[in-house]
Amino acid sequence: MAKDRSDKKDKKEEKRDKSEKKDRKDKKEKRADQEGVAKVSKKDKTKVPKTKEVTDALLAHLEEASAKPVVAPTPAVAHDDAAEDKDAHKRIVIPKEALVPFAHPLADDKQTKKLLKTVKKAAKHKTLKRGVKEVVKAVRKTTTDQPSSSVVASPSGVVIFAADISPYDVISHIPVLCEDHNIPYIYITSRADLGAAGNTKRPTSVTMVQRDPPSKKGTKGEDEAEYQQAYAELVKFVQKAGSGVKI
Repeated sequence: MAKDRSDKKDKKEEKRDKSEKKDRKDKKEKRADQEGVAKVSKKDKTKVPKTKEVTDALLAHLEEASAKPVVAPTPAVAHDDAAEDKDAHKRIVIPKEALVPFAHPLADDKQTKKLLKTVKKAAKHKTLKRGVKEVVKAVRKTTTDQPSSSVVASPSGVVIFAADISPYDVISHIPVLCEDHNIPYIYITSRADLGAAGNTKRPTSVTMVQRDPPSKKGTKGEDEAEYQQAYAELVKFVQKAGSGVKI
């Protein structure tokens, strides 16, 4: 009998707990309805994308944007010389403080264009020496009967230096050697431009434009005459630029 009474009490307590829970739940729903807050079910909740999915989407968007070609605005051409010089936008302006102190004579922008054109022709005709070793070897081979530092009408070559060399001891001995063999020389500001004109990807510290090709076999008469004319103009130009230099 005692057990039956205890069981009945437990059942009554459980019923009371359930009824109390229902009452609390009903009160909460009524309050929510009164305040105008709608309860959202789990099915209606929007799924929040994971961080990995977001980063993948951003990367894909960036790749699409970078794949599109960027059209740069065409600069206005002030004169005909700028239109003819296609590599002018690639050149780097180097301050004079970064040049070697003995860079005399130093070519300006217009003179540099002429020099680089002649260097390109020399590379095409295989009359160009590149680098310190080749130039020194070629200068030492030249012979002259006149005293040093004298002006020769048709020297065997013209040496072009790059003035942005560091350390400058690499080329400091070559101008004296050129003067001993009566070879005219001139400086330009950029070794990168000198290397590009000489048909090489590496920057070049010094080049020598020679008068005669190594072998005259297979050369055409018109091309040879055109090159000799360009070489004669180069010699006059460099000798005139160096005439004001005091040694």
